[in-house]
Amino acid sequence: MLTTLTHGGEALGRLPDGRAIFIPYALPGERVRARVVAEKPRYARADLLEVLSPAPERDQPRCAHFGLCGGCHLQHLRYEQQLEAKTAILRDQLQRIGGISDPPFLPAAAGQPWNYRNHVQFHLTGEGSLGYFTRRGEDVFPIQECHLPEMPINQVWPQLEFEHIPGLERIGIRLGAEDDLQLILESSDLQPPEINVEDLPISVVHLSPAGPLVLAGSQAVQMKVLERTFQVSAGSFFQVNTAAAGEMVRHLLGHLPLTPNMQVLDVYCGVGLFSAFLAQNAGRLVGIEASPAACADFVVNLDEFANVELYEAPAEDVLPALELKPDLVLVDPPRAGLTRPALDGILRLSAPWLAYISCDPATLARDAGRLKQGGYQLEQITVFDLFPQTDHIESISLWQTAKKG
Repeated sequence: MLTTLTHGGEALGRLPDGRAIFIPYALPGERVRARVVAEKPRYARADLLEVLSPAPERDQPRCAHFGLCGGCHLQHLRYEQQLEAKTAILRDQLQRIGGISDPPFLPAAAGQPWNYRNHVQFHLTGEGSLGYFTRRGEDVFPIQECHLPEMPINQVWPQLEFEHIPGLERIGIRLGAEDDLQLILESSDLQPPEINVEDLPISVVHLSPAGPLVLAGSQAVQMKVLERTFQVSAGSFFQVNTAAAGEMVRHLLGHLPLTPNMQVLDVYCGVGLFSAFLAQNAGRLVGIEASPAACADFVVNLDEFANVELYEAPAEDVLPALELKPDLVLVDPPRAGLTRPALDGILRLSAPWLAYISCDPATLARDAGRLKQGGYQLEQITVFDLFPQTDHIESISLWQTAKKG
């Protein structure tokens, strides 16, 4: 009998010898037939062969590629239970790794279950077809359908045709406001590939070690969140779920004690999504971002504010020497979480409030333990489901120092 859904979307059970066994596409409460494919001293991994006794929460996957594709992990689980499972996984990580015995969760923020992505990335098969990596990440297979991108993206990608192009590593399509589309070709080759998009309403940008090169249309798209427009260049990161990004902004504005005199530090500020809304409600905002493309967008997106400053450098280089007494620090680090120098720099600043936007439960839990040791107390945490049907777990946690006020 399988007992738990784990981070990664695999069901956990026990072998007769007591070892844990992990089985993808199975669910807690099910009896299954599986084939062991890897054995270790303390655990084993298996492939699901047959579900002998299905769980009531089991759902019919929508996509024909589910099980082969590495993109989705949870299409076989009803959406309401996906939210419950993600909250349980994050709670377990915070307890076991972070040492937080009773994390104060608010209700999870549900997302749109399908067609929510404003940005999708493809790889090419050997024949030049658009594809995704398989579950184990070993091969690229050609796709016929995908139910995660927003509909304008799904309407255009089947029309794209490529030869096999050496050096072309990724092909991205981003959807902006007013259904503007941008094709992003990421390549290790300095010379752009030849591609004919004359019949498609789409901009094309080639990203290489030489920098961005506009082949057609514009180098950026305009993204709109809560009626505010953001310039996002081809090489810049932006939240891939526009509607959920708006809910995250609303959450921060509704739960942080913002005042007109507050000093705010936004670490990993990107193109300024959160900075733009916080700057309207604070006396001073300082951003830190390492990406030159994102910094250029940040300057455009926050040009109207006289109370905003920006450091273009890695966070771990700026934070240890930053002369600032912030009232609030907001961090939105990559999946790897905060580096030790960055976290030490944040603890040195000792801001009364800290907002941590995380896209990985394990690294959040690791950093949570360090924040707790450094004098911070977790006040609340909320799961935001930016990535339905997948095992990815986004969250916002709010922290306060022991010396409140």
